[in-house]
Amino acid sequence: MRFTLRQLSYFIAAGETLSVTKAAEQVNISQPSISAAIAHLETELNVQLFVRHHAQGLSLTPAGTRLLRAAKESLRAASELYDVASDVNDHVAGTLNVGTFFTFAPLIAPELWTGFSGRYEAVQMTMTEGSEVDLLEKLRLARIDLALTYDLNLPPDVSFIELARLRTYVIVGAGHRMAGRRSIRLAELIDDPFVLLDPPLTRDYFLGMFRKIGGTPRIVMETSSTASLRSYVAAGIGYSMMTVRPANRHAENGLPLVYLPIEDVSQSIAFGIASLTELRRSRAAEAFVDYCREVIGDGALPGMLPAGQTECGPDHPAHQSS
Repeated sequence: MRFTLRQLSYFIAAGETLSVTKAAEQVNISQPSISAAIAHLETELNVQLFVRHHAQGLSLTPAGTRLLRAAKESLRAASELYDVASDVNDHVAGTLNVGTFFTFAPLIAPELWTGFSGRYEAVQMTMTEGSEVDLLEKLRLARIDLALTYDLNLPPDVSFIELARLRTYVIVGAGHRMAGRRSIRLAELIDDPFVLLDPPLTRDYFLGMFRKIGGTPRIVMETSSTASLRSYVAAGIGYSMMTVRPANRHAENGLPLVYLPIEDVSQSIAFGIASLTELRRSRAAEAFVDYCREVIGDGALPGMLPAGQTECGPDHPAHQSS
């Protein structure tokens, strides 16, 4: 064999992105290196893998499509050599790419990464952020091995390991008329301005809670950024809803936020690890699952307030007014 696994990985990046430029960005290598790897494979295998379109990227030939599938299987088989070695010497090694839903990535991903990498130094770990839909696509394209996400309408070809159940909260700014409350009924806010977090599945989840009380929120702002949402709410533009409850109860603009349990809609959502059912998890992936089970529970998620802790601490409006 006169080509390398690295050249195959460059070809896979080009085949998935259909762009030399995007492939180079994805694997963090120069564009000439991507082009050279493709040219070498075409010469070595005596096939044309791509049709080049001037200023419009690439498209795979039938031979290129077949080779793309075979190349992915080859890289997966090569990575399993680490598992064989691990079984022999009880040593976890190899590569691991974990996808994480972007709403809670800043909270839990850093601690999980540093904790897991500190325990398994021979594992080369990376993390990729995205929406629920993005993560499912990346799982199917083998761009990630596992996905930290919610159990929201997952398809049959995806397995899910539940790590915790997360409660949904109303969030308001400290100056909101309800900020001093210990809990709230969603129906009390139905006429107030609402800031909606709008990735497709997340959007449906929150709007579904309003449907349960027979109401429709008055949406004044939609955003896919949790940082922007928190700042809008803290500034008094409207209230919102989130399932993550950060230990830091200030928005990115420095203003305080209050998270209120909901009384009239009892709803929680499963948080956990998704993977493709048909693919056997590597030794490194299994080790990551076990590590997450060890450090994550309903009452203790990295970067979040414990489930049983109320908002009435020293910086809560109810405490300040007493």
